[in-house]
Amino acid sequence: MQRGRRSQLFSLILASSLLAAHSTAHAADWPLRPGDLTVQQLPEATAAARVQQRQQQVNLIQPQRYDLSRYPLGDRHETHWRQTLWATAVLEPKQPEIATAIATLTGYAAQPNLTPSQQRSVQMALQVGTQLYISDPQFFRELGDRLRQVVADSPQPDWVAMALSALARGGESPDNLRAQIQQIRLRFARQGTMRLDITLHDLETRLQAEPLPPLRDLLAWQVVPQQAHLYIFCRPDRSILCRAVLKDRNGRFVRESADPDAPLWSVELLSRTLHHGLAWNFTRGESPQGIYRIEGTMPRLESGYFRAFGQFPLVKVFMPYERGTTEFLPGQRGTWTATPDAYRALLPPSWRDHFPMQQTYWAGRLGRSLIRIHGSGEPPDFFANNERFPESYQWNPTIGCFSAVELYDDSGRLQRADMPKILTALNAAGGGSIEGYLVAVEVPGSDAPVSLAEITAAITITN
Repeated sequence: MQRGRRSQLFSLILASSLLAAHSTAHAADWPLRPGDLTVQQLPEATAAARVQQRQQQVNLIQPQRYDLSRYPLGDRHETHWRQTLWATAVLEPKQPEIATAIATLTGYAAQPNLTPSQQRSVQMALQVGTQLYISDPQFFRELGDRLRQVVADSPQPDWVAMALSALARGGESPDNLRAQIQQIRLRFARQGTMRLDITLHDLETRLQAEPLPPLRDLLAWQVVPQQAHLYIFCRPDRSILCRAVLKDRNGRFVRESADPDAPLWSVELLSRTLHHGLAWNFTRGESPQGIYRIEGTMPRLESGYFRAFGQFPLVKVFMPYERGTTEFLPGQRGTWTATPDAYRALLPPSWRDHFPMQQTYWAGRLGRSLIRIHGSGEPPDFFANNERFPESYQWNPTIGCFSAVELYDDSGRLQRADMPKILTALNAAGGGSIEGYLVAVEVPGSDAPVSLAEITAAITITN
């Protein structure tokens, strides 16, 4: 049976089973809780606390900390390298000796027989190395040379995949990429991995630059009937803000007020990873496109919460194959381990062969997890790479999540936050429960966020 006919069959079966499940099962209950939107004045947000936090990171990138003869890779110094590499990602120091050290660490990925501890450090070095190389390929050219060495020599197919992806996003020519893809396929013909296969397919898809299917079809479609749908439209350059709009359980787009002529409800989010340029199919990479299940929130925690996530609850979203979901689809409890055809059947027919919309499916199968919608307790100037993106400066990067703006003054008082707006709207659209589906999609276009006019035009066509 051809793939198109299989998808149509899955779609028909799915539609009937989902409607039946809705008629027999009661809805899960994930309401906003008392106190979820209460604003607190937090000592961690004061200017003094932030100066101290910044200095702690600066202390972790002193040149002597990158000395591999003093801190060789292994169990004894694993924590040292985890802290140093994280601070490197936050502050992006452009010092020649540090650039050389990161290049050397990345080059370890070409070596065989690394211990598990060494592998974890090298994995993080590749993530940070991707970020640094893409930020300035000329300054970090030695790092680019090591990435090419990894592509040519590493026995680890997943590291070959990450290195090639970094080179592609750092400006490698299409002809060089095609030649490297062919060589890699030959070298790993018998020992490839799913991640390598997906990476190569993703790169080939990007080289082909296929047109986007009609947005009107996506906006008119329901993944599951009687469920809220949060649509997040991003540009391929994830330093540009994404725009979210919301459809309620009855299939009506939410507006900013009860006036039928009011603008669509909308909020801007950032889907840029701290490791800017790290692709969706790698841990800590950018947020994948595709379908997520929304199920409730993570409540506030007493400690270890504010700086990373802000002071409001996080919206929990789940991909196929990800543990923790109650029902990815109604009547199908637990982790949803479906076939690619079953996932494609959740998309409108015109979108089923658009590979980027399958990213959440493959990311889930590859083990990505814990993607959330959340704010941030750090000031924008905490992350050095925010300076490169002035239009989205006030939104902090994450390690794969969707980031909402959250700003404080020097005394720790909240000045602006979009999470209360998001939580309130999701709860109302879900009929008193924060549940439904998130649909993320890249829309090629200008260097400005996707406009409400673009989205409204597609909705108007559907009506």
